Amino acid sequence: MRILLVTGRLAEPLVRKYGQGYDVFVTPVSVAAFLTPETIVRYLKKGGIKSEDYDLIIIPGMVRGSAQPIEDELGIPAFKGPRNAMDIPQTLKAIENGFKLSKEVPADKLFSFDGLKRVEDIRNRTKDKRYIEKALKKPWNVLIGNLPVGRDFPARILGEVVDAPRLGVEGTIEKALHYLREGADIIDIGMIAGETNPDFVELIPEIREELKENGFDVPISFDSLSTAEIEKALSYADLFLSVDAGNLEDLVTEKPVVLIPTNQRKGFFPAKPAGRVEFLERLKESALDIGYKAVIPDLILEHVPHLTRSITAFQLYRERNPDDVLLAGVGNVVELYDADSVGMNALLAGIAKELSINLLLTTETSAKARGSVRELRRAIDMNLFEMPKDLGFDLLILKEKRSPVWSFEPAEKVVEARERPVGLEPVYFRIWVENGRIWVNAHRGTKAVLTVVGDEPNAIIDTILGHFEISPRHAFYLGRELERAYTALKLRRSYVQEVELFPDFY
Repeated sequence: MRILLVTGRLAEPLVRKYGQGYDVFVTPVSVAAFLTPETIVRYLKKGGIKSEDYDLIIIPGMVRGSAQPIEDELGIPAFKGPRNAMDIPQTLKAIENGFKLSKEVPADKLFSFDGLKRVEDIRNRTKDKRYIEKALKKPWNVLIGNLPVGRDFPARILGEVVDAPRLGVEGTIEKALHYLREGADIIDIGMIAGETNPDFVELIPEIREELKENGFDVPISFDSLSTAEIEKALSYADLFLSVDAGNLEDLVTEKPVVLIPTNQRKGFFPAKPAGRVEFLERLKESALDIGYKAVIPDLILEHVPHLTRSITAFQLYRERNPDDVLLAGVGNVVELYDADSVGMNALLAGIAKELSINLLLTTETSAKARGSVRELRRAIDMNLFEMPKDLGFDLLILKEKRSPVWSFEPAEKVVEARERPVGLEPVYFRIWVENGRIWVNAHRGTKAVLTVVGDEPNAIIDTILGHFEISPRHAFYLGRELERAYTALKLRRSYVQEVELFPDFY
């Protein structure tokens, strides 16, 4: 296919480098983003480009407006390429494979839309009634409430509401709705270790009904070490966690239960992988013998320094029991490691995919684990494909997939920046973040005279400038702090005025 790449003068070296083997048309405009479809038409006509010369024209993704006028004027199909020259090879390869570019949307943004659409297509296929009926006849799938789980379905996320009785019904519902909006499939009601709260157990139907009224008809799992609590919950929940050798005979039910390789009453837990696997296999056999219908083993994913041995236990169990539906509590690892949760959740989801662990339990108890449900959902979506790379969507938050080259030739005169003394102004501002928005108090002396609230820095600064006369230096300061607050919101970090968002690590 004969493809013509259009660019500006500054980006020419990069476009030639990444578009090697294809013709490049360099317009006399320095920055490609300053081009318009109309100016591109004019330059191409002036350059003698005719309809028979090329099969396709690709213009920079930063160009505003549609590429349609170029096609109308020259008779050559024209589309938007990527916003960064480094993505040209991926764009050209996609075209070779039949990918359809857009006249309005940059190619790199289109890849993201396409990747997420493919995820939705896969998920929709597994929601088909006939597909589910057929899949549930296989031993490696099970129904939890109204949700099919197993090898023939994407991994499911359990969002644990830790110490739910302390939160009360309203707090539990609020946390559950947060998890569901972030991508959880099952809400896990976590009870308080060492306490018995039978009255709260009876409120599970109220919690379920409230979730339904908010549009979420999802299974409820119940997580407790108290036999009395679990017995009471048998009529209300769809899945029961933490059934072990100590309470196995007291809790026989036809609903699915999660078996763990322990005897809490005797304080027994086999540490070595082989012993843990054998103990859980015997426990599963006993459970099925006494009347349990669906058991889901959990080898217990331990935090460092025992993470490797627990993963080994999962792998050994999976090799010996290829058809079992498995659960792993990944939140335990994330909560007990002072590292960013994004990469940890991605890696744990990848391990789960390899070992066909079908249920992942997580929570967001601490600030560092905030966002774990959403991160797990994205990681699971990435693992629906053979390789979680170059999908158009990713889990790169603070680091980049590629480092874009963005620089210009300096002017003949270059001056070194120097800070000047700043005088006090009659009005000053206090900025904070609350309820997902940016708030600004304008003060005269100790009194707040106006509060501005918004979602976007430009709107806030424009509003402030409409009410107060401040110096350019003060306006620059406000813009910098508002952008910092906006970044904190996006990354779900706390924000304190004039305090750096990130530690001095590198």
